[in-house]
Amino acid sequence: MNHQIARKNTINEAIKRAIRKFSDKEAIAFDGRRWTYQQMDIAIDHIASYLLEQGFKSGDHIAAYGANSDAYVLLWLSCVRLGIVHVPVNFALTANELKYILKQSESVAVFYDKDLSKTVESLKDELPNMRLYGTIHGSETAHDILNIALNKAALETPLEDSALYQQAVDFNAQSAAQILYTSGTTSLPKGALLSHEAFLAEYMSAIYALEFNSEDRHLAALPLYHSAQMHVFLMPALLTGAENIIIKSPKPEICFKLFVDEKINTFFAAPTVWISLLRHSEFTPEHYTSLRKGYYGASIMPLPVLQELRKLLPALRFFNCYGQSECAPLVSCLSPEDHEIAPASAGRPVLNVETRIVDINMQDVPLGEMGEIVHRTPHLMTEYWNNPEETDAAFEGGWFHSGDLGYMDEHGFIYIVDRIKDTINSGGVLVASREVEECLYKHPAVAEVAVIGLDDEKWVEVVCAVVTLKEGSQVSAEELIAYARQHLAPFKVPKAVHFKDDLPRNASGKLLKRELRKEFKGLENA
Repeated sequence: MNHQIARKNTINEAIKRAIRKFSDKEAIAFDGRRWTYQQMDIAIDHIASYLLEQGFKSGDHIAAYGANSDAYVLLWLSCVRLGIVHVPVNFALTANELKYILKQSESVAVFYDKDLSKTVESLKDELPNMRLYGTIHGSETAHDILNIALNKAALETPLEDSALYQQAVDFNAQSAAQILYTSGTTSLPKGALLSHEAFLAEYMSAIYALEFNSEDRHLAALPLYHSAQMHVFLMPALLTGAENIIIKSPKPEICFKLFVDEKINTFFAAPTVWISLLRHSEFTPEHYTSLRKGYYGASIMPLPVLQELRKLLPALRFFNCYGQSECAPLVSCLSPEDHEIAPASAGRPVLNVETRIVDINMQDVPLGEMGEIVHRTPHLMTEYWNNPEETDAAFEGGWFHSGDLGYMDEHGFIYIVDRIKDTINSGGVLVASREVEECLYKHPAVAEVAVIGLDDEKWVEVVCAVVTLKEGSQVSAEELIAYARQHLAPFKVPKAVHFKDDLPRNASGKLLKRELRKEFKGLENA
C-alpha cells in the first residue's frame, strides 16, 4: 500500500508540485481578479471541501456549463483534487443538446453561469437524477463557485486530513478525470473518457513540443470546455509556472489591447480567429511586439493565410498543433523551424505519440500516398462513455482511427488532406475539400471559404463553395469558378459558389459544414 501512495501521480499531484515551486507567482487572471499559485491552491481546497460537504465523492460526474472564467478553472481543479469526473459542456448548446450530454454522461450535478440559468432551469423536470444545481459565478448563493473561492482563509483542518475526505476520496492515475464531448460536426457528440495518466502524458508532450516555460504569459481566449485551450495550453502552462490571462472570447479589439497591456508573449487560436485578427480594421504589427510564440490548431490553417501572417509578423514563431479530443488532444506539432521545410504539413508526431497512415485493411500505405491517419499513444481516451460499439470501431486493429485522410512524406511530416467525412465523391473520384479551399483562398477578394459536397443524381456529389469576401471587395460566382478552373482539374472545380456574411462555426472556431450542407441542399447548381 505504501509503495502505491509513494508512486501516486494524478493531475492533482502535478498541480500541487507547481504550486509549491511557484507559490507567489501569478497563475491565472480574469476580469480584474488575479490569483497567485498559492491563492489558487487555497481556493481549490475551499471548493473541494464544499463538494465533499454536498455529498460528492471520487467517481461522481459533475458537469460545467459556462464560458471562460477563473471560477471555471478552479472548479475543474477542485474536481481533479477529489477524483471527481469533470464534464465540460459547450456553453452555446441549446436546452435539448445540453439535456443529451447531461443524461448521456450520467452527471449528478451541473454548475453553470448565471446568464445560462434559463436554459438549465427549463430542464429540471427532465433530469430526475440531478442532485445539485449550482452556479460557476454570477450569483450570491451558497452554491456559487466563485463566492466559495473568494474565501482566502486557509481551511481550519487541512483538506486531506478531514473525515469527509478520508471517506469519499479514493482514486489513482488510471481513474477517469474528464469526459470530453466531441464537437459533433457530423453526428451526435460522443463522450471521450480520459484518465489522469492520459492527460499527464499529453501535458509532457505539449510542454516539450511547444517550448513552454515559466516566463510565458499566455492569453487564454478560446473556450476552456474545448480540449485544446484547456489541455494543450492552460494545464501545461500551469505545470510550468506560466501566467495565464483568461478572457471570455477572442474579440480582436480585446486581444489587441491585452497583447500590449499584459505583455502577452504566447497566444493560441484557431485559424478562424487568426483570420479575424488579420482582417480587422485595427490590425497593425505594433500590437504583436510582445508576442514570441503563436500557435494555431483546432482546424486546418489555409496556407495562403499562414504565409500572409508570417510575412506581416516575421518575429513571431509559429507552431501548428494537430490533434483531437480523444487524444487529449495533441498528436503532432510543426515547429517554427520546420515551417521553413514543410509549411503545409501538421508536423511530426509529438513525444508520446506514434502515427501511421493506413489503408482500409490497416496496412501501411507507401510514403506520399493517402490513407487514414491512426495513432497509438498513452494520451488516448479509455473509451467513448457508454458507447461500446463506437469504442470498438475507433480502436479497430489496435490503433486509434482519427477519421482524417492524409499522407506522410519521407521526413515523417504528416499532411492532413481532409476529414474522411468531408471528402467529396464526385462521379467516383474523391475530391479533397481542403485542396479546393486552398485554391480559392489565393483569390484576393476571398476572406473565408468552405467547400462542401452536395447530393447530385448524376455525379453522386458535386463540389460547391461557400465564400465570405474581404471588406470592400467584390467578385461574382462566375468569376470565382473561372479562377478555380485556371488552377484545378475540371472535376475539382466548384459547380456553384454561394456567398455569406459569416460562416457557421462552433465556439472553438471549427466550421460547421453540416449546417452549410443543410442550408444549400438543392442549390448545387445555383
